[in-house]
Amino acid sequence: MNQQKKTSPFRYAVGMFGTSIPINMFKTYAAAFYVIGHGVTTAQFSMVLFLYTFVDAIDNPVYGFLSDRTRTRWGRRRPWLVIGAPLLALCFIAFFNIPAFLSGSGIFSYMLLMYILTGTLDSLINANYGALFPELFTSDSQRAKSNAMRQAFQLLAMVISIALTPLVTDALGYGLTSIIYGILAVAVILYCTFGCHEITRTEDLQKPRLFSTLRDLLTNPKFWIFGLTNAFYSAAMSLVMSAVPFYVKYTLGLGSMANTILLGMVLLFAMAGVSVWALFVKKHSVMPVWRIALIALTVSFLPLYFVSGLFPALAAACLLGFGYSGAITTMDLIGARIMDEDTRKNGLRREGTYASAMGFMNRLSGFFTSFAFLIVGRIYGFESGEIPGPRPHDAARFLMVVFPFCVMILSVLCSRFLKFPEDGGPYAAKSPAVPGKETE
Repeated sequence: MNQQKKTSPFRYAVGMFGTSIPINMFKTYAAAFYVIGHGVTTAQFSMVLFLYTFVDAIDNPVYGFLSDRTRTRWGRRRPWLVIGAPLLALCFIAFFNIPAFLSGSGIFSYMLLMYILTGTLDSLINANYGALFPELFTSDSQRAKSNAMRQAFQLLAMVISIALTPLVTDALGYGLTSIIYGILAVAVILYCTFGCHEITRTEDLQKPRLFSTLRDLLTNPKFWIFGLTNAFYSAAMSLVMSAVPFYVKYTLGLGSMANTILLGMVLLFAMAGVSVWALFVKKHSVMPVWRIALIALTVSFLPLYFVSGLFPALAAACLLGFGYSGAITTMDLIGARIMDEDTRKNGLRREGTYASAMGFMNRLSGFFTSFAFLIVGRIYGFESGEIPGPRPHDAARFLMVVFPFCVMILSVLCSRFLKFPEDGGPYAAKSPAVPGKETE
């Protein structure tokens, strides 16, 4: 029996940079690009988010299940990553390069199609990348180290693809920016993929069955509690990232440079906070630290409601960034525990299914962000950049602060119901042995 070759935490973690670069620009600036720049209404954008959520409900479980059943000499996840990365880049580039002959309803139809294609390929990539995490790193210490590194890479990607993007697009335009980000993403994802040494001797691994897998997943209360907690948290942060251009323009009355500075402050403090929260996890068990991080993030929204200038907004952004770092530092560790528990209980390796299902729950945030944009249109009369309504400053404040604060309260409440037996040892240590898997 061959032992599994160890994977460098750096080589795996850097993949998060590649997966984050395109999707962060995509999710953050889709609304600004189409609603403010190309006349798509907030109601139409809300419809796109709503429809895609249904697509995501189907594609995530399918991708994860197919990945778990894949058997090749290159592994289970690697073929999907190699094929999916260039396809994701192509659709991402197409999303921000609208054909010149389109106008009116044609632009909306094009946005809907390319949003779904880009989003579903992102689901494919992240289902397989996320499934590698509990397989490659089996102890809590390994996972903490690897996860801290990949969250740092994710935040670095966010600094580039979110905070710096307004400056880049002002100079190069959205189209050329998307081409640069897309090529960079493919290169990094492939570099990560070919350096990850998953189990290659998979012929003896039992293949999960569809109905039993769905039954075990859907009847697992911990999956649902964690999934809803993550969905509310993701809704808050994805809406914040989308709302910053609106908040800067209409509430603060500032230009795109302030947009970059504000986002940069959030992400820089998040990068600094990762090591602090990782230290908390090391000194205490992960569950209470996770809950405290969610509470800290919730409270950090409040100052943003009252600020009216750049410097007060920057101070508030520091608090938001620190709370955000706590959530990203701990969230994946909780998900890995749930995967470990399923493996230990059922004797099957179904990380792909669980990773994709958790990804879907994460993307349930689309329902909430869709609802937020719908409310803005109905209550504040904000239809588009051309028709911002009589109170665009209040509409932007609602998107940036009020709605995210409310859904974060729901996230905190859900987290109180998730509990694990604190046995003091690595959860993966009780996992059943699998061919080619080294034990510690």
